Amino acid sequence: MPLSELSFLAFTLLAAAICAVWLHPVRINDRLAVPPWMGFFIAAAGCGLAAGVLNLLAVAELGIFCVIAYVASKAKRKVLSCILLTIAAIVALAMAMHRLPGFNNPIVISNLKLSADAIAFTQYANFDKGAAGLILLAFLCKRADTVAEWRAVLKRTWPVGIVTVLAVLGAATLIGYIKPDVKLSQATALFLVTNLFFTVVAEEAFFRGILQDRLASSLARFRYGHLAALICSALLFGAVHAAGGGTYVLLATIAGFGYAYAYFATQRIEAPIIVHFAVNAVHFIGFTYPHLN
Repeated sequence: MPLSELSFLAFTLLAAAICAVWLHPVRINDRLAVPPWMGFFIAAAGCGLAAGVLNLLAVAELGIFCVIAYVASKAKRKVLSCILLTIAAIVALAMAMHRLPGFNNPIVISNLKLSADAIAFTQYANFDKGAAGLILLAFLCKRADTVAEWRAVLKRTWPVGIVTVLAVLGAATLIGYIKPDVKLSQATALFLVTNLFFTVVAEEAFFRGILQDRLASSLARFRYGHLAALICSALLFGAVHAAGGGTYVLLATIAGFGYAYAYFATQRIEAPIIVHFAVNAVHFIGFTYPHLN
């Protein structure tokens, strides 16, 4: 499915909804306050429905997922919270893997070969994965809420980002998976925006904001509980990239350790999102993408 003007609007509104998660709710009266992201999300779903990116079943699935995530975030009983979090994680994973029906994700970059010695790649704009990331981010992830928190996150994140970029892309270069290839193409901005909002946010919200955070909480009574959660998060992140082959799993695991440590160091979801996006951006602009033929 190509990206039409109406579907482009749907994805623009979905990206705006993700950005609006950091805005404070708009107070309607003494009892009611509406988060701005919700308005953008409803508009995005409406445009997606009109454009054929979603059907009514997909809209219903998104609504149910929102309810599950919201109730999970408010549940007081530990057992109920655990059950609902597990259901939310399973639904989010299914959406990220495109297993739920009703979504028709358009192609934004088709069979593009950026370098003579690179393989061609195709990129989709994934409404299901982007929406899963948004809902997890809005209801279940720890975010930086103040300027002071943002400053602290950025201060702790940039060294981790530099080390992770060097480790991942350095290892990939040493084993001959990629090579330096600085380039700016017409597809650069489109690729980076699509990658950030409809891939990176969802993956970090799931692996760090849900998996690592809840596992660390469960293992907090053990001496190395947080370390175990970090390792599990990184290894599972690498494992889900198995379709790309053994080399890709290795590099994704190295990257996963960087993203997991960024979350461990800050306890805020913004850190792994920034580091993850930095790795992808430097890879796309400065090296063979996706890899050598």
